[in-house]
Amino acid sequence: MRRLNDNNLSNISIHNKMSELTQTEALRGAQFIYKNSDFQSSFCPEDFNEEQQMVADAIQNFTETRVLPNLKLIEKQDAAIISQLITEAGDLGLFGANIPEEYGGLNLDTNTNTVMTENIGAAPSFSVTVAAHTGIGILPIFYFGTEEQKRKYLPALSAGQMKASYCLTEPNAGSDALSARTKAILTEDGTHYSITGQKMWITNAGFADIFIVFAKIDGKHFTGFIVERGAAGLSFGAEEDKLGIKGSSTRQVFFENVLVPKENILGEIGKGHLIAFNVLNVGRFKLAAMALGFAKRNAKMAARYANERQQFGTSIANFGAIKQKIANQAISMYALESSVYRASALLQTKVKSLIAEGKTADQAYLIAAEEYALECALLKVMGSEVLFDVCDHTVQIHGGNGFSEEYGAARDYRDNRINRIFEGTNEINRILVFSTLLRRLPKTVDETLEVLQNCQPSHHTVDDLAEEEVKDFEMEVAALQNLKSLVCTFIAKLVNYNDQKVLSLKDEQEMCINVSDMIIDIFAMESTLFRVQKLAAAGRNVSNEMQILETFFADAMNRITKYAIELISAFPNEDDAEIHFEYLYDLTSYKLVNVKNNRRAVADRVLAQNA
Repeated sequence: MRRLNDNNLSNISIHNKMSELTQTEALRGAQFIYKNSDFQSSFCPEDFNEEQQMVADAIQNFTETRVLPNLKLIEKQDAAIISQLITEAGDLGLFGANIPEEYGGLNLDTNTNTVMTENIGAAPSFSVTVAAHTGIGILPIFYFGTEEQKRKYLPALSAGQMKASYCLTEPNAGSDALSARTKAILTEDGTHYSITGQKMWITNAGFADIFIVFAKIDGKHFTGFIVERGAAGLSFGAEEDKLGIKGSSTRQVFFENVLVPKENILGEIGKGHLIAFNVLNVGRFKLAAMALGFAKRNAKMAARYANERQQFGTSIANFGAIKQKIANQAISMYALESSVYRASALLQTKVKSLIAEGKTADQAYLIAAEEYALECALLKVMGSEVLFDVCDHTVQIHGGNGFSEEYGAARDYRDNRINRIFEGTNEINRILVFSTLLRRLPKTVDETLEVLQNCQPSHHTVDDLAEEEVKDFEMEVAALQNLKSLVCTFIAKLVNYNDQKVLSLKDEQEMCINVSDMIIDIFAMESTLFRVQKLAAAGRNVSNEMQILETFFADAMNRITKYAIELISAFPNEDDAEIHFEYLYDLTSYKLVNVKNNRRAVADRVLAQNA
């Protein structure tokens, strides 16, 4: 086992062990939209055990002492420092977190791996290098490789001795990946495939040792290949001059009759889409976790600057307009953090149950990622957009200095922007949320409508509860149930209209996106509620958390009301619209919350901690 120092993750005795949590039966993928679960099935940072906290501390220490001090060199793509950091990250165990020990990995559980992913996310550019290597670079071989391929490549990849890259995108095949034109032709002697084509926006291309390449055999069968650097006919374009993430290598990759041994086919011929799409599920989840780590570091920068900057004879941290931004950062990050770790627990529970049923680790992780594809897609959207808002607030808090490259705010603003584009654009992922949900519902319209109609609103409107003495969280639970009923009503109408050929969903992307945005908010609201409920059940004073929860609910209710009005207005039947408007208020109501005072209190706590 590799050793770096006392913080080396390989010293942590967590192999083959899942976190001990009180679990109710976890919902299957997408079921949270029309079913309820118990808060005890969730997982949050307050549940971290000693080993998980050690992981967080080790990665945070590596990021703060080794990566961040070298950012200027990394942005200049200094080959020596990047190579050294990759070696150190490999020694730390960062690359093989969830790879079994027999292939050189650490075999950490999903929740612990999420802790690692979040904390490396705080390292601009370098985290992109790590994500491409560990996610879309290593996982295709782990999930789909033959036993020989796994033993040949995974140990060196897990140690960082070999670096991986992922070649999917082409000049005319971005979101529509299956329209790729790169071809693979079997040689006359039947021993090799000759690959010809072009890939672009390839992360790690400047130094990767192996490339996961997608090409169409005979121009028809979309298939994955493992291509090694140094192959004749393999060449590279210059480093792209990018808006941000300048410290990560991004090049075009050219294939001119590149001969690849037949045994380097990855997965089945014609099934490359299974590799591409299933690996992207994991990539989307990891992106959300990394965005969380990035956002936390960036928000710390904002808090410290606000405390230090003096204007009009006082710190700008004393101004309500600044406190509002600081609070918005904290509240959105709390909701994102709650959502990421809730999804992490769903994935971990599924993996654990599949392994108990006799599945191998690679099979279990692959099935779990596909099961929660919808949750991964919505987290990618939420994570990247929370991060963007956080970085935008930080630039604004810095004022003119935020526009100067002398300060970190400008770099972070540039670096975060790509997250809304790669791993599938946020528009594509919003449509995926809706389309994945439809695939998980019963096959016939009548059965689908029956499932959705079972999601009934709460017996009480929030207005009714406001006149009664209510139990803790009763208003939040009722509000969530009403929102679930509302979104199921819209889904049922869209499905029914589609069946009657009145609306074509592929031509009504705006309506699908409206529904997906409602679903994203519902998942975030419920995840945040579960976390606060769990803390309260453990006997913790949650008055501070309630300020975050109530403010997030109030804001989300306003967003969902907007989406609902847009949907109702878009339906062809105006009589239906009048009926929906009549009960929209009841289903989107929440108690009156003094969000101004809540935000000030949240901001004061952040500023007092200077973090």
